[in-house]
Amino acid sequence: MKTTQILIAGFGGQGILFAGKFLAYKGLLEDLQVSWLPSYGPEMRGGTANCNVILSDTPIGSPIITAPDVLIAMNLPSLQKYVDTVVPGGQIYVDSALIAEKVTRTDVRVFYIPATQMAKDNGIASLANMIIVGSLLQNHAELSFDGAEATVQKLVPPKKAALVDLNLKALQLGKEYPA
Repeated sequence: MKTTQILIAGFGGQGILFAGKFLAYKGLLEDLQVSWLPSYGPEMRGGTANCNVILSDTPIGSPIITAPDVLIAMNLPSLQKYVDTVVPGGQIYVDSALIAEKVTRTDVRVFYIPATQMAKDNGIASLANMIIVGSLLQNHAELSFDGAEATVQKLVPPKKAALVDLNLKALQLGKEYPA
């Protein structure tokens, strides 16, 4: 696997940090080198949040990402702030239920996924983040869906066991959403 740098950004409360934690933990279970660097404003819910995740088969020198291979934008301010930082040939995942603006760059692949609306329609309103992660696992050459269930089972605490199936449902919805 080549090094893959993923930047997930949005508002606090959208599951930005959990999505990053999921990807990082999945990398650990696959014996990859992993860096997970969460960042959030003092407001938490409603404030800004982002998470840098680096997955690699070689040691990672720095947890800071300045030119991500993948951007997941869960709100318009995040898309506007980071769209130009994505490397040419990279991927951008946009929650099109919350972001009407289109990416004008032609040197990246953009996935418009109405994740927030899909989550509401499927009774999992708080899991739009995992719908987009499911799409990422399906559409990124360096990542795979293998091990997703084991990762969710490890991450969700026993007292919230009911969330395992809901997270798996969200991942599957993202996997099945047409690219």
